[in-house]
Amino acid sequence: MSDFSRARVIHLAPVSLPPLCAPEARKWVLTTAILASSLGFIDGSVTSIAMPAMRASLAASLVEAQWIGNAYLLALSALVLAGGAMGDRFGVARVFGAGIAVFVVASLVCAVAPTAGALIAARVVQGVGAALMVPGSMAIIARAYPKAERGRALGIWAAASAITTAAGPILGGLLLTWGPDWSWRLIFAVNLPLGAFAIWILATKVRADPARPEIAIDMAGALLATVGLGLAAYALTDPGPRATVTLAAGAAALALFVLWEARAAHPMMRLGLFRDRGFSAANVATFFLYFALSAVLFFLPMTAISAWGATEIEVTAAFVPLSVLIGALSTPAGRMADKIGAGPMIAGGSALVGLAYGALALTAGEADFWGRAVPAMTVAGLGMALVVAPLSAGVMARVSEAEQGAASGINNAVSRVAGLVAVALLGPVAASAYAKAGGAASFGEPGVAGAAHAAATSAGFGTVAGIAAACALVAALAAATGLRRERPEQS
Repeated sequence: MSDFSRARVIHLAPVSLPPLCAPEARKWVLTTAILASSLGFIDGSVTSIAMPAMRASLAASLVEAQWIGNAYLLALSALVLAGGAMGDRFGVARVFGAGIAVFVVASLVCAVAPTAGALIAARVVQGVGAALMVPGSMAIIARAYPKAERGRALGIWAAASAITTAAGPILGGLLLTWGPDWSWRLIFAVNLPLGAFAIWILATKVRADPARPEIAIDMAGALLATVGLGLAAYALTDPGPRATVTLAAGAAALALFVLWEARAAHPMMRLGLFRDRGFSAANVATFFLYFALSAVLFFLPMTAISAWGATEIEVTAAFVPLSVLIGALSTPAGRMADKIGAGPMIAGGSALVGLAYGALALTAGEADFWGRAVPAMTVAGLGMALVVAPLSAGVMARVSEAEQGAASGINNAVSRVAGLVAVALLGPVAASAYAKAGGAASFGEPGVAGAAHAAATSAGFGTVAGIAAACALVAALAAATGLRRERPEQS
């Protein structure tokens, strides 16, 4: 065995660590994991609904609106794998708590941001906090609960997270519809008491978490990923005279990232996992499906509020079925995947999402939110509910037990990068379609009256929805051709 191979084995070897808390404190650990997940989920869903209000309050352009969303996704996508390694290195509870603290402080800055630029900068810091926080949510549950009770605890965590994800847009919609013009700031301010309570739990209920200095952190890989994704996203978001050079520089940084990860002794992303055809297919399906989902969830609220006359609370009706159906159907979908295989479930669910988004594209010009958009989003929510659990199972079935943490981290990062690329790439596409349709302002700009603006915004969204539909169908094809049913002994 080479030194390189030996280093990897040592890195992956299971280590016996002491319980994170006393048995009577486990429920408190579960509570803080739910609170932390809620912070990230609520900010993700409500921010899209609040985007028109943010644009109006801060006089933000479409490009700035894209970066209010993408700044968070960029930091989270690039650093989430390094965040997991930092938890292993310095103590999962310690890093988890630090992530919550950073997220809360950044949320305060978001709440008082005077300009779009200040909000974007604060969102970057929020993403850094989330990159430390997100990997720790399940990790602290795994450390707190014995194996026999772990599945039930994770089930409670997943169900509670689904409920908060569904409730967040409803509460945000109520606030934005009937609150003052600055009420979007309260969406970020609500993170302060939730985060403070989570930190208090960690400080009072969790034991000292030992560090593991033998674990290396791939900071060079994290830096290359951040630079590469950032430059690429910037070039795609605002295509100008220098866009080609910026995009080339981003591509070069990402190429260096791949080369570095292939040769690093302790890589952030273990590229060897992609040698498995099924693992690669599952991640291709993840990228295209979450590209489609992120595109529609970002651009639909701007369209419905600025062009179709919907209020923020009405727009929540398009978001709620997604969370409710995922929460209700994930367990049955997982059982079905055990019987027929993950591939057919992912393919069928992705195809359903593609058909729903295709319907959105074809009917966007009708500007019928309740009669067209909400039913289509409900069908898309059903498709996603059929996919989420089987997709996780499909990824895990392709790797050994020692590699499952790395595999899960990679799949999570792929979904985040897909959202980043979708918002960056499709902004100029929507703007171009808007201009070609004779729009008098900019796509999704709030407060612009007139049929021309409404029709042009609908045309821009129709183009986005059409691309999203095509991407969902690509995901279905990848799953159908690349994910074969695994025999139990193979899994």
